[in-house]
Amino acid sequence: MQYRNFGKLDWKVSALGLGAMRLPVIDADAGHIDEAKATKLVRYAIDHGVNYVDTAYPYHLGNCESFLGRALKDGYRARVKLATKQPCWLVKERADFDRLLDEQRARLDTATIDFYLLHALDAERWHAVRDLGVLDWAERAMADGRIGHLGFSFHDNYDVFQEIVDAYAGWTFCQIQYNYLDEDRQAGTRGLEYAADKGLGVVVMEPLRGGLLAGRAGQRPGKGLPPTIQALWDSATQRRSAAGWALQWLWHKPSVSLVLSGMSTLAQVKENVASANGSRPGLLTSEELTLVSRVRDEYRRLTPIPCTECKYCQPCPNGVNIPTIFAFYNAAMMFNAPGHARHSYSNSVPEAERADKCLQCGECESQCPQKIEIMQWLPKVHEYLTAL
Repeated sequence: MQYRNFGKLDWKVSALGLGAMRLPVIDADAGHIDEAKATKLVRYAIDHGVNYVDTAYPYHLGNCESFLGRALKDGYRARVKLATKQPCWLVKERADFDRLLDEQRARLDTATIDFYLLHALDAERWHAVRDLGVLDWAERAMADGRIGHLGFSFHDNYDVFQEIVDAYAGWTFCQIQYNYLDEDRQAGTRGLEYAADKGLGVVVMEPLRGGLLAGRAGQRPGKGLPPTIQALWDSATQRRSAAGWALQWLWHKPSVSLVLSGMSTLAQVKENVASANGSRPGLLTSEELTLVSRVRDEYRRLTPIPCTECKYCQPCPNGVNIPTIFAFYNAAMMFNAPGHARHSYSNSVPEAERADKCLQCGECESQCPQKIEIMQWLPKVHEYLTAL
C-alpha cells in the first residue's frame, strides 16, 4: 500500500480508504448488511494496508456504524483511523450535538472518533449548525477526547466551500466529490487546491460517480461502459480497467490525500488495493492524461441535453425541478445506466417536482441561456425515466 500526507498531520494515510456506504447486502435491502461478506471485505482491506475507514450516521439505513463496531473487533479498530459524520439535518438544538455524537460512539463501540465530519454541508446546513455553535462545541469534544479531528463533507458551489474553509482555522480535513468528470462541479479542482494550500487533508468521495465510471451503478447491475468509451480505454498502451484509470487520475494529483471507494464486493476491494499499490503522485504521462481528457469529452458528447445546471430556469411556476431531472436523464445516456437514473428519479424527485407537472407555459425557455427546448424535452424525459 502507498501512503500519503494528510494535511498538516504527522501521520500518513493509505492512498485508498474504505467507504462503508455500499457494503454487500442481503435481498437488495440496503438496511440488511451481509455481515459475513462485509466483515471479510473490511478486514481484507485493512490486512492489505488500508488504514482509514469512513462511515456515516444514515449509511445502510442507520445500521452501518453498529456493523463497523462489530467488524473492527479482534484488534482491527486499533489498526485504522475511523471517520464518521454528524447528521446536520437532525440537529435542531444545541443539545443534539452531544446526543448524536454519543449515540455514534456507542454504535461504533469506540471512545474516540478519530475524524469527525459535519455531513453534506451546503450553505443552508452550514449556516444552521454554525449559528448553533457547532465549532465551539467541537472544540470541547476534541478537548475531552471524544473527537480526534474535525472536518466536513461538502455538496454546494465553490463560493460556499471557500466560505466554510475560511470560517475556522481548526479544520483538519475536508471531503469533496471529485473525479475526472467533476473538475468544475461543486468544490472542484479550485476547491481541492484551495483546501490543500490551506493545509487541509483532502478526502475524495465518489471517485467513480457511484460506480458509473466503472460501468456499474452502486449495488445495482450496470450495462457496462458505452462502446465509444470502452474503445478509448482499449486504445491505451497501458492496460487498466475503467475504475483503475479513474483512480489513478486522482492519485496522480499530489493535493489529493485519500481516495475513498465504496466497495461492494471482495473482488472490487482486491482490484482497488492493487491499483493503490501502484499509485503515486505524478504517475500518469502526458499522453495518458490526454486520453482521460478524451474520455471526458466523449462522455460529454453523449449528453443529449446541453443543460449546464445554471438554474436560470428556476423557480418553475409549477415547481418542476428541471435541472435535476435533466441531469438524471443525461446520466442515463452518458453511462448507459437507465436503471440507475430511473431509481434516482423515483426516489430523489418528489412527485410534485417531476417532469409531468410541466404546464408548458414557456417561462423556463425564455430564461435558458443554452436555448434548450425544455417544453419538448420534459415529456420525453418523464416517459423514459418512468418506464419499467
